[in-house]
Amino acid sequence: MSDQKHIAVIGAGLMGHGIALTMARAGHTVAITDPIEDARQSVRKRIAHSMQPMGVSDKDICQSLKRIEVFGCNAGAVKAADVVFEAVPEKMQLKQAIFADVEKHAPDHCILASNTSVMPITQIMSELRLKDRAIGTHWWNPPHMIPLVEVIKTEWTDPDVALIMVELLAHAGKTPVMVEKDVPGFIGNRLQHALWREAVSLVENGICDAEAVDTVIKSSFGRRLAVLGPLENADLVGTDLTLDIHENVLFDIESRQGPSPYLQGLVEQGKLGMKSGQGFRKWTEAEADAVRARVAIHLNKLETILET
Repeated sequence: MSDQKHIAVIGAGLMGHGIALTMARAGHTVAITDPIEDARQSVRKRIAHSMQPMGVSDKDICQSLKRIEVFGCNAGAVKAADVVFEAVPEKMQLKQAIFADVEKHAPDHCILASNTSVMPITQIMSELRLKDRAIGTHWWNPPHMIPLVEVIKTEWTDPDVALIMVELLAHAGKTPVMVEKDVPGFIGNRLQHALWREAVSLVENGICDAEAVDTVIKSSFGRRLAVLGPLENADLVGTDLTLDIHENVLFDIESRQGPSPYLQGLVEQGKLGMKSGQGFRKWTEAEADAVRARVAIHLNKLETILET
């Protein structure tokens, strides 16, 4: 898929500006809007700032920004769109209201995509007039740096629409994966939060502290996850050995269906992580900034390594 498309992005925040950046760099024209005036006014500056750590030249930054136009309302942003990416906060009624408004103004051929990490796409799109053109796209944060985008079908999604979205994302340099059934958390977050549930449980039950959990992951299997998925690893060591391990450990792994009381307690106490200065661990502002910078540098280096 190499032809230029008209892309609309609803929401100019953390996710929306990264989606707009990605599509503009791929050569598409991008219309972006946000109900908050400050977000609209600052989005071009934030897009340019986000491209700098990616090693993008000043010339390429300018060319990308020329492809982006900021609109004051949904109607203006989507009137000529081939694809709309919604990237607003994770609130069901808000997302449904936005798509009801978008459908009034977007062309009938336009693909409507909701960016969400866990919310059911089927419910978000349930009131649309043309449900077969609706789909989910779960971009990972930061969306301009993490390759994966999960493409989620609903029961109504036209298979051709799903394929067009996969081609669009692949052409933009992303790594799209098709999610055939609209289940909570899709693929990535189901896997990630299964790990997080056990990580919280280890701390909650006094087996180790939070720093030990993070150190174990970063210093062992976390190092190979970028190049060796868990099922590849199972085949590498052998499914027989994998079965032996499961027979001896799975019975003792955390299996509660609801959130951890320990995690609920942290939230109730206002220990909200880096933004409040304490979560599972204590954080100074400098330490939090250092972690964010470390992640950005790592992602850039990793992308360079994997491309060679």
